[in-house]
Amino acid sequence: MASFKKVGKDNWMFRWKYKDKTTGKQREVKRQGFRTKPEATAAYEELKRTIELGYDSVQNEKIVEFLEFWLSEYKKDKVAVNTYRLHERNINNHIAPYFNNMLLKDLTHPLYQKFINHLISKEYSKRTVEIIHGTMFSSMKKAKTAKKIQSNPCEDITIYSTKEKREKDNLSSRVKFIPYDKIGEFLDATLLDNPLYYLFFRFLIETGVRKGEALALQWGHLDLVNQRVKIEQTIDYEAKNDEELFGETKTYHSKREIPITKRLAAELKAHKVRQNDNKLRFKDAYKHELDLVFCRQNGTTIPKSTLFNAFRRILNRVGLPNLDIHSLRHTHAVLLLESKAEMKYIQEALGHSSMKITSDVYSHVSKKIESDAIASFEKHTEDIFKEGAEWGRNKKPQ
Repeated sequence: MASFKKVGKDNWMFRWKYKDKTTGKQREVKRQGFRTKPEATAAYEELKRTIELGYDSVQNEKIVEFLEFWLSEYKKDKVAVNTYRLHERNINNHIAPYFNNMLLKDLTHPLYQKFINHLISKEYSKRTVEIIHGTMFSSMKKAKTAKKIQSNPCEDITIYSTKEKREKDNLSSRVKFIPYDKIGEFLDATLLDNPLYYLFFRFLIETGVRKGEALALQWGHLDLVNQRVKIEQTIDYEAKNDEELFGETKTYHSKREIPITKRLAAELKAHKVRQNDNKLRFKDAYKHELDLVFCRQNGTTIPKSTLFNAFRRILNRVGLPNLDIHSLRHTHAVLLLESKAEMKYIQEALGHSSMKITSDVYSHVSKKIESDAIASFEKHTEDIFKEGAEWGRNKKPQ
């Protein structure tokens, strides 16, 4: 029930307490400024009708409070662990500090655009801004579905990063890879450093899989007879125990089956023999249940820091600039382009959701592709321009 009270001359107010059906919390609405009690009663009845229809836009719930509810009820244990953590970081590091105590009902399209502009002004890449926006858009979409708000203020937002143009103008700064003529030297140095690192880094170059996908490979994912590899999971380095070690791949399209070369299949067979020797040596101390392809001698996961330090050490040894391990995925993509593989095949091999992503990232990143393309063009058009040149030489001046 609502209570009504005259608080001044020609000033009536009402107070109404009710239970939020979504969060289960008690809410209170207070309004005043009505000239008569019937006006206050009519306003209360309209408010009550609106809320009973499901539109709870007048409640005093903060944006941050709804985001916590959304994260807990709609994302936790319902999406990949890495996806949940991404949303959580976006909220804690960017969204909550900006909106702070703002109420959900007060968020408008212009105010949200100001938030996006704030992110852009901080020199984040366009992709980073899009990822943060994705968290807000998804949560506000759910708020609209739950009839907490009547429209999604995150729709039709303009996102443009000041870094975007610079990155387009200098694409090579975005896509870093090991050039064709340096790969052999890099692998030779890796083999001298550690045979396990050699096979791991070579596997990334030959397949283009992500580091986490390769580290999560179990022998059951490999068909070395038919030279096929299934990518079905990724490693979760924040896992508290072995049961949580394997997480979902980055996206739905990241789950895929890819072919491998005969030479790589042969290397993996030899690696399995060496690994079986370790199993005999370590006996019960070996992590048999993990069944990892790439692991330490006792079958446990290879620490990220170990791979990072080894990669940097080997790059320095062969005079290559500092790169991250993800550059080996780029290296594979460029090798496919240089070998004239179809863009559709490259997209599927890398697990991209569309060819546009693949094309946007990897087109025009290799000097070898450019030189091969112009040589092919010159050969293809040789007769055309040869005839034109001969015509020009034979034509007598007037």
